[in-house]
Amino acid sequence: MLEIKNVGKTFGGLNALKGVNLWVKEKQVCGLIGPNGAGKTTLFNLITGLLPPTEGSISFLGSELSRKRAHEIARLGIARTFQNIRLFAGMSVMENVIVAQNLRARANITSLARFGGARERKFREEAEGLLKRMGLWEKRREQSASLAYGEQRRLEIARALALEPKLLLLDEPAAGMNEAETENLLERIQEIRNLGRTIFLIEHDMDVVMGICDYVFVLNFGELIAQGTPQEIQANEKVIEAYLGRDEG
Repeated sequence: MLEIKNVGKTFGGLNALKGVNLWVKEKQVCGLIGPNGAGKTTLFNLITGLLPPTEGSISFLGSELSRKRAHEIARLGIARTFQNIRLFAGMSVMENVIVAQNLRARANITSLARFGGARERKFREEAEGLLKRMGLWEKRREQSASLAYGEQRRLEIARALALEPKLLLLDEPAAGMNEAETENLLERIQEIRNLGRTIFLIEHDMDVVMGICDYVFVLNFGELIAQGTPQEIQANEKVIEAYLGRDEG
């Protein structure tokens, strides 16, 4: 589904990514791990058109992405969440989802908010389903800024899903969550996966990565140092040395 070939990104004299080659297969959950500053979010920014690659190619379902703008890539079927929550704080929970539907409907938010015609009713039903799936339906009229942290994270995912993506990129979805919130999130990601969505996620919580990913890629200093199943990654000496660490006990 997603193929990254010899991708590099340079900021001035700093090589943030160097010769990265990886792929994401359809209907899998793939993880991207590595120390802070390894280049993980930079890679997501290249995939979604927020930054252009310095070299290499990124293709999605056969379409080259490196020359496309962010909204064009979103229309192709890639949606994402961000490491730092980027909700529309002054809008309600429902309106945050409607904004994403706007890209598909090519209408303005006022038109969709009226929900008058058949198309608008269809979008409302979709939005209702997404908010229920993410456990947010009862909060639909509240401003997004008033939500608890874990709820805001789930709303970001609901908004991304409103684009009906084929590929969903999640940038540290469990960051800042407590154990109960993380468990809730894992269940909902599994539900999304069961709907046939492909997921590519960055995550520092190894329980999340090892519990849900089919395949894992590891970056260190901008280079891909390992790839494999969660079990293979846990046993990889390079990964242990660079990131996971050893159990001194």
